[in-house]
Amino acid sequence: MSGPQLKRIDTGLPGCCIVEPAVFGDARGYFYESFHAEKFAALGIDARFVQSNVSRSAKGVLRGLHYQWPHPQGKLVGVLEGEVYDVAVDIRRGSPTFGRSVAVMLTAENKRQFWIPEGFAHGFCVVSEFATFVYQCTALYDRTADAGVRWNDARLAIDWPVAEPLLSEKDKVAPLLAEVPAERLPPYPA
Repeated sequence: MSGPQLKRIDTGLPGCCIVEPAVFGDARGYFYESFHAEKFAALGIDARFVQSNVSRSAKGVLRGLHYQWPHPQGKLVGVLEGEVYDVAVDIRRGSPTFGRSVAVMLTAENKRQFWIPEGFAHGFCVVSEFATFVYQCTALYDRTADAGVRWNDARLAIDWPVAEPLLSEKDKVAPLLAEVPAERLPPYPA
């Protein structure tokens, strides 16, 4: 097959990047590889995924900002249906970009994926009527390591596209980044 090639687009956070797949389409529909170990490694994403998850959420749902420590997870995320505003936050102790965030629009139409390495918190907000979100993780979910940072922490200055999102109870009471004890944050370099 000839045509477009897999493309990496770096963001303002070192390690976090957008992946644009090579999409092959015609009147019948389209095809693309959502993951290919050798091609992703050539882009600098040498990940071994051990868990894959799918969630479906309604418009205005905000999930996050989540992370695991210890047992951090790198995540490759994308959208199968709908549109989400996706955010990564550097929470690595001692990182020169600590507390900085980057946001990308992930849609079924643009087929972009977002690579979020270990050491970053992650969250997303649904901006379409609903969204089906898929994510592959480099570590298994560990309830004892599950952690979060408050979605509207003023220090993070995330420009969410919704003023009053639909939140889980866990996300409503997540601590501000400054309230998280240092030992509950991953070190830099992660």
